Amino acid sequence: MNRRKFIHKGTVGMMASLLPDFACKTKRSGNYDPVMTVTGEMSAENMGFTLTHEHILVDFSGADKYDPSKWDDASVIEVVTPYLEEIVKLGCNSFIDCTPEYIGRDPYVLRRLSQGTGLNILTNTGIYGASDNKYVPDYAYRESADDLSRRWVREFEEGIGDTGIKPGFMKIGVAPGSLSEMHKKLVTAAAKTHLLTGLTIASHTGPAIPAFEELRILQDNGIHPEAFVWVHAQNEKNTELHIRAAEMGAWVSLDGLNEENVDQYLDYLKNFRNNRLLHKVLISHDAGWYSPGEENGGEFRPYTAVFKRLIPALASNGFDQEKINTIFMDNPGKAFSVRVREN
Repeated sequence: MNRRKFIHKGTVGMMASLLPDFACKTKRSGNYDPVMTVTGEMSAENMGFTLTHEHILVDFSGADKYDPSKWDDASVIEVVTPYLEEIVKLGCNSFIDCTPEYIGRDPYVLRRLSQGTGLNILTNTGIYGASDNKYVPDYAYRESADDLSRRWVREFEEGIGDTGIKPGFMKIGVAPGSLSEMHKKLVTAAAKTHLLTGLTIASHTGPAIPAFEELRILQDNGIHPEAFVWVHAQNEKNTELHIRAAEMGAWVSLDGLNEENVDQYLDYLKNFRNNRLLHKVLISHDAGWYSPGEENGGEFRPYTAVFKRLIPALASNGFDQEKINTIFMDNPGKAFSVRVREN
């Protein structure tokens, strides 16, 4: 059995060039726990500047057609490495890969990219239920939340497949409306896993309706909202609900930044600043990625808008070094540190 089948089973220029020094001038405060990267455990305090929601490789075939042998590791690494090297030069230290199992999670590729570029990279465990359960494997319909949790705990304790590489967080996904029974099961499994491992729950969610239903399930299981990352919260246009979730303690992830929507993200961050909640927001691109089956991996969107566009805009709008460090250095370390957060 080859290793893939085994895994399957189980000023703009000035600001960019100064960013590494700029980001490190302000002393960070607070207690930091471990984070788990694809090369092992490290202190969350050492994550540095972090992109919290990106993708290296994505395969949209679906769980029933999923076949990791469709891509060649060397080709993926050749295509992706320059994009990672670019953000390292711009001051990025850590990179959270949010691609779940059955959509292109490949721990071996991530570890080789981490070793080759010097980036700290995190991968995940969990099941992605969005997109009408297209990426939900058959066993998830038969098994209980306890059964699913045992699978995810096993990956955290023993590593993914035969790789020895451990996940640093959970990635699940739900539909944009009220939670289905399947999605309630995924959230419950994530809650049970968190209590046993301390892994943070990042859930592809979007609108507020499922987000607050997820938070209720977590609270019913004795978990503080701080264990939850509301992924794609920018899809909820009522920004008062962003503030409400942050006030509860949840992490609000605005992770669709691109070259065209910088002003919108600036407004989002002003809203958090005005409500004194910058310490609860995460910013990223949801960019990349290598697409198996497409020529040269398909069209790749770089991970650079944060550095080249957003940070200069923030600096021009009254966000000092301390505030920028809070968003991109302190928050990711606290959000993705491994510790149980009970009510």
